[in-house]
Amino acid sequence: MNSLKGILWAALSSSTFGLAPLFTLLLLGVGYSSCEVLAYRWGVASICLIAFGALSGRNFKLSRDEWKSVLLLSLFRATTSFSLVIAYQNIASGVASTIHFMYPLAVALAMICFFRERGSVRIFLAVALSIVGAVLLSLGNEGFVRGNTTLGVVAAAVSVFSYGGYIVGVRRSRAVQIDSIVLTCYVMGIGALLFFIGGCCSGGVRIETDPRVWLYILGIAIPATAVSNMALVKAIKSIGPTMTSILGAMEPFTAVVIGILVFAEPFTGQGMAGILLIVASVTIVVWKERRSEGRAEISQ
Repeated sequence: MNSLKGILWAALSSSTFGLAPLFTLLLLGVGYSSCEVLAYRWGVASICLIAFGALSGRNFKLSRDEWKSVLLLSLFRATTSFSLVIAYQNIASGVASTIHFMYPLAVALAMICFFRERGSVRIFLAVALSIVGAVLLSLGNEGFVRGNTTLGVVAAAVSVFSYGGYIVGVRRSRAVQIDSIVLTCYVMGIGALLFFIGGCCSGGVRIETDPRVWLYILGIAIPATAVSNMALVKAIKSIGPTMTSILGAMEPFTAVVIGILVFAEPFTGQGMAGILLIVASVTIVVWKERRSEGRAEISQ
């Protein structure tokens, strides 16, 4: 039952997070800066989650060691969001989201490098497949120019490693002992403060009064941020980072479909091949991890 709940939480997280490119691009389209988008996104989401946590009787008190973990996780998560906004500004949102979906490879590599898990031919094969997939995906969208393609691809790649670090940190640090709602509140609240400061230092953060724009803000803050992040933490704690990662496949597919239907982003055979290779590479990694976990349970 716990595994089923974890799977459902992971599916909810990935599908709602796939809405982020839609509302991000809509806000950028009305003149918002990157920091303004993220300050509103994380600020409103934090207020909603704090209210929910307070009404449900959550204890927001943290120890000194827990604060250290939360601060580090906040930096990882803020870097992920900022780099993805930069990617959305420069390349097709579906491409950026699909490249971002390579984060399970970063999780696997982090576990090998920092937690002494054994590497394997499968891991390195998966890395190779994902690189080929990313190249094909980029080539399949050559005719679609939104900005600096190189900057967009690099920013999406940064999000891969920062998000991978966040997922590993949630599972392997003292944060695993913190209530999911409380942890998400702190991570988002600290991120909102960072982006607000960044916005004030780069032109200011406007006070929005347009009801239509507020619909965009609520869309990116509640389903695409508050719900997705809370569900992500619950999924990681229930079924672990690797299984959560593979179930994140709904995220790039949601973003690709929205990109095609709303923003007229191209969908070519090369792009489809790239998506399939990246999904295959992630599947290889997770299948290997699940088999390892199964053997460990039998040995116990």
